[in-house]
Amino acid sequence: MKWEMAVGALGLLLLCIGHGMGLFVAPPEAMMGEVGRILYAHVPTAWVALVTYLVAFIGAIGTLWAGTRGWDALVEAAIEVGILLNLLLCFQGAMWAKPTWGVFWDWDPRLTTTAIMAVTFIGVMVLRSVIHQPGRRMVASAVATIVAFVNVPLVYFSVKWWKTLHQPWSSPETVDSPMVLPLRIAAFGMLFIAIFFMAQRWRIAKARLDREDAAPDLPPVPQPLEVDA
Repeated sequence: MKWEMAVGALGLLLLCIGHGMGLFVAPPEAMMGEVGRILYAHVPTAWVALVTYLVAFIGAIGTLWAGTRGWDALVEAAIEVGILLNLLLCFQGAMWAKPTWGVFWDWDPRLTTTAIMAVTFIGVMVLRSVIHQPGRRMVASAVATIVAFVNVPLVYFSVKWWKTLHQPWSSPETVDSPMVLPLRIAAFGMLFIAIFFMAQRWRIAKARLDREDAAPDLPPVPQPLEVDA
């Protein structure tokens, strides 16, 4: 059994425990009541989405430094999982925003930078899909990943740097102690599940890139002979 299968199973177990504690053991949130229980799904998704983009950034640096297919495959795998979590994050946020803010979406700095984050990393994957020369694709997508990552710290610090509807960072200092444990358990569960998906996607991407390298070079296309009239 591949190691990531065990990690994924552990992550699923922790996620179920964390969400179960968040739903049935932890007290209601002081201001939002029962609606606030989405915290145990939304906040871990946000944390882990940023972590996966950090992994992609590290992979991009490794790609430019070493120029190997393993790093390139890591960029692809981490971005794909990051986009999935990013879109899930936006959906969860909309479900939370409607009963608390009265709207599904507001162009709040945190929400805006999060949407930009999704669009820019989707753009990196589109770039990878349109460049068919492996070497050029590897370098171009690594550079694009580094550029896209510039927005990630903006997402994280947006609630501190700008006046925003979004609540401040969730941490042991901002969350009541009975809510900390289920939040941490759910966060580790989401992290392990993300690691599982990244490892699986890395294997698929690496195998495809290796096949590209092993493919024989095609002979040049013969040019038609010109016949004098």
